[in-house]
Amino acid sequence: MNRLRLSTGGLIDRSRPLSFTFDGRKMQGFAGDTLASALLANGQRLVGRSFKYHRPRGILTAGAAEPNALVTIGRDGRTEPNTRATVQELYDGLVARSQNRWPSLDFDIGAVNGMLSPFLGAGFYYKTFMWPADFWEKVYEPVIRKAAGLGRATREADPDGYEKCWAHCDLLIIGAGPAGLAAALTAGRAGLRVILADEGALPGGSLLSETATIGDRPAPQLAADIAAELHSLPNVRVLVRTTVFGWYDGNVFGAVERVQKHVAELRAGAPVERLWRIAATQAILATGSEERPIVFGGNDIPGVMTAGAMRTYLNRHAVAPGKSVAVFTTNDSGYRLAADLEAAGVGVAAIIDSRREGSPVGGGSARVIKGGLVRDAKGGKALAGVTIAVDGSNETLDVDALAMSGGFSPVIHLACHRGGRPIWSDAHGAFLAPQDTEGLTLAGSAAGVGSLSACLADGAGHAARLAGLLGRAAQPAVFGPVAGEGTGDAGKPLWSVPGIRGKAFVDFQNDVGLKDLKLAVREGYGHVELAKRYTTNGMATDQGKLSNINAIGLLAEARGVSPAEVGTTTFRPFYTPVSFGALTGASHGKHFQPVRKSPLHDWAAKHGATFVETGLWYRSAWFPRAGEKTWRESVDREVRNVRLNAGLCDVSMLGKIEIHGRDAAEFLNRVYANAFLKLPLGRARYGLMLREDGMIYDDGTTSRLGEGHFFMTTTTAYAAGVMNHLEFCAQALWPDLDVRLASVTDQWAQMAIAGPKARTILQAIVDEDISGEAFPFLAAREVSLFGGALRGRLFRISFSGELAYEIAVPAGFGESVADALMEAGEAHGICAYGIEALGVLRIEKGHVTHNEINGTVVPADLGFGKMVSPTKADFIGKAMVHREGLTAPDRLRLVGVKPLDPAATFRTGAHILAKGTEATLENDQGYVSSSAFSPHVGSTIGLALVRNGPERHGEEIVVWNGLMGETTPAVLCDPVFVDPANEKLHA
Repeated sequence: MNRLRLSTGGLIDRSRPLSFTFDGRKMQGFAGDTLASALLANGQRLVGRSFKYHRPRGILTAGAAEPNALVTIGRDGRTEPNTRATVQELYDGLVARSQNRWPSLDFDIGAVNGMLSPFLGAGFYYKTFMWPADFWEKVYEPVIRKAAGLGRATREADPDGYEKCWAHCDLLIIGAGPAGLAAALTAGRAGLRVILADEGALPGGSLLSETATIGDRPAPQLAADIAAELHSLPNVRVLVRTTVFGWYDGNVFGAVERVQKHVAELRAGAPVERLWRIAATQAILATGSEERPIVFGGNDIPGVMTAGAMRTYLNRHAVAPGKSVAVFTTNDSGYRLAADLEAAGVGVAAIIDSRREGSPVGGGSARVIKGGLVRDAKGGKALAGVTIAVDGSNETLDVDALAMSGGFSPVIHLACHRGGRPIWSDAHGAFLAPQDTEGLTLAGSAAGVGSLSACLADGAGHAARLAGLLGRAAQPAVFGPVAGEGTGDAGKPLWSVPGIRGKAFVDFQNDVGLKDLKLAVREGYGHVELAKRYTTNGMATDQGKLSNINAIGLLAEARGVSPAEVGTTTFRPFYTPVSFGALTGASHGKHFQPVRKSPLHDWAAKHGATFVETGLWYRSAWFPRAGEKTWRESVDREVRNVRLNAGLCDVSMLGKIEIHGRDAAEFLNRVYANAFLKLPLGRARYGLMLREDGMIYDDGTTSRLGEGHFFMTTTTAYAAGVMNHLEFCAQALWPDLDVRLASVTDQWAQMAIAGPKARTILQAIVDEDISGEAFPFLAAREVSLFGGALRGRLFRISFSGELAYEIAVPAGFGESVADALMEAGEAHGICAYGIEALGVLRIEKGHVTHNEINGTVVPADLGFGKMVSPTKADFIGKAMVHREGLTAPDRLRLVGVKPLDPAATFRTGAHILAKGTEATLENDQGYVSSSAFSPHVGSTIGLALVRNGPERHGEEIVVWNGLMGETTPAVLCDPVFVDPANEKLHA
């Protein structure tokens, strides 16, 4: 039975009744209800318990700022805790449960905490849980962890799908209230590509709760008419149920669309939520303002709610807030609520106006108490009455509902996400957006505009101006005169009522009261950021949307300063909670990360490759042949064949970056530690890239293909990181340099041809002369292939230490070129080899990878000290690479290691100990960074980082692996095991 449902009015569809349950109790609502409005209609005022004291809590708001009405909805894998009942649309069969109570909502044993409240004030945990010391791990922490949290997440897998997508527009409008709708209509009619996003199920915002008429139309009808026209415009996209949660660089906005959070039966193949990344040339923030509660005794009792919320439930959802209502206000908005209550047949006991002056319009016939204050409310699980203080005397009113309006705070969080700080305005009694919000224009009450007519005009005016900037002529939309609107008077802030007797709350969810904030100031935590953490104010799921401004005002009062001096906490994304599912999108299960295949993947599969995941890539690890029983047999054969004949390896996974521009050489000269300014045309150079602290970040080869054109290769794992690093250098460090960057990793198929017969095989497809004289080591240039049928890039570089080349061709030609090379090399004994053989070849040659470049080494540690240019004016890392500690003689430095007994083995990660010493931390001399069996040497070999390594060649040591219980006598040696004179390399 809907005990408080009005028989007429509202925007609900009474022809579509919906059944739902709350804590197992069956209830009924209608299409158009939220869970909160349906609960109120059924007389369910008690909806939750507060976090610390487990006090009874009722519905406080009608929107995203709700701190109390948090429930768990759904079953099994679709269980969602901490869902705001105020934004959850009702659907048939919805299952909702209250949270943070035991054994039941009506009888919660945790409420005993309220009796202990004198001992649980602000910062009590800092003072209480310090002794005895051993109690922290044994008693305090387990108890606190068990008590922490509100709702409980399910342990079952989420069966639903999520997706991510991009959208681009000329104008993004955030908020579909009066200002947002006026802006969207103006911009849409002008032909701009518009996206209008609003978290509500219907466009309209406050218009949906209005009783004013605009022109000749009721406010909700105007909203519906504008929405219909917007839907008819092909250049306008309306995203309802969509919350814009963040503003990022490049005028990119993050938004979450709740696609199927409001239906009982999910459409197959459609996501439940969609994450949008919206790139907008311009944006308008029309998010409105949030009504502030007032701090007085008992302001948390169920039945007390904000005036705007009460108006929404009354006018939009046709729900009476109670039988007898009092209105406590500091501004004119309370009078409009009183008039609407009276028109709906709900009794208004009194309007308690904290102001003594002024004659607000409206209010109906209700009694007005000027200069009155609600000092205390009484009741437990429901409001029973209020005590009013006026002219030194007290009066008690028996009411079952109380509306409060302490003024309005513009919703400006998004405008502060890129570093701007809010600005206090005495005239508005609120914080306004920072001045510098380039690309984002504030409109309507988010900009401090008061009345409905002014908001409509403000939104339309800003949209017309922005259309002009974007090259479109536009006339602001006109809607006609507004009848029955409020004055928009902000009133004077009332941070708290004097003479409070009961508990007065600022943060309803965390039970932060007036006394807690005063205590924080007395104990030296009066800074807004310290007070937040000391009291936990604003750390709830609503992130202080209702409590922060009141808390700032109270801190200002306690400190004797203006709110401007106190300032606000830092506003960061997300504006409202975003589910992990939306952030994850399709990246879960087998799609946890994308499967990335090289252009030569099918070629490798055709040759029988065994693949292994390396980062995002599937790479060919080895190519087994008939009769080979272990992977080692295949790898040993491949290594021998490369050294004896030739081999072809897919290296397409290397990061590839095109660098263009007049200052490209200077740019590289600053990025790399070694010189690149005078790199000759048609040549490649091995480069070391350092971090600012002097440690090696990445290595690779960069080739000069033109006067202002370079081609960089990076390690596979660091491709994205290096690209980001270069972009940062170009955009932030040296924006004056003419340089442009493009990642082309996927555009080229690249393969290494290594071995003494590599030149002969390669010459079969390359039209130019690639002899040693014509194409020497580290040559790099574009070449003609197959008699001019294809152009490619040829580099004479070697990771194996053999005569070797790398050839790059457009990705689509990769497999056919690899086939041609295998065919040309068949007579010369060519084989395909994978990254396991490549690893053996590079260790035999002493070449390093990120096993050695692990973030703790400088160039000198790896024998690259001479590569660090002593003559360059500057490069990244120059100031730090020679600092004390990085040049110490006992640093871990690169050395080779091999067992004394060729039959013995050791593993990567094993520690190096001096001969005859115990395995202790003090005796640790270093560790093995890479190891492999070498068919050429005939034993396991390794690269190691060892104290004074280069000076200890020939010293016998012990390789110790405590995890595997292995101890191997070995000898330190030169890290180059094959061709130390580089004769093969230069053949």
